[in-house]
Amino acid sequence: QVQLVESGGGLVQAGGSLKLSCTASGSIFSINDMGWYRQAPGKQRELVASISATGGSTNYADSVKGRFTISRDSAKKTVSLQMNSLKPEDTAVYYCNAYLRLQKGPPGEYWGQGTQVTVSS
Repeated sequence: QVQLVESGGGLVQAGGSLKLSCTASGSIFSINDMGWYRQAPGKQRELVASISATGGSTNYADSVKGRFTISRDSAKKTVSLQMNSLKPEDTAVYYCNAYLRLQKGPPGEYWGQGTQVTVSS
């Protein structure tokens, strides 16, 4: 059973910080790109940040540039999102995403169950 499990969400005041983590487990051969998406009520899911397989390339939504930092630990199969200077508009359910190559079966895109981030004003 391959799964992505997120942790670290919660309630924080505007200007505060949170760190999200996501760990992949199961019969995984390798992990390509990993990323974080978010979905606010009534809105479409959007990319927040992504990181390449080697960690050498990152990509951020304009709305979070300079405030959020994505990182990964390939040995631990984890991806993290450090979120600083949080704003009420960052409130959303945050989802971990990864493209996995499995030991058996076809490769594919996997999602975590989501973790709620709420920023109060």
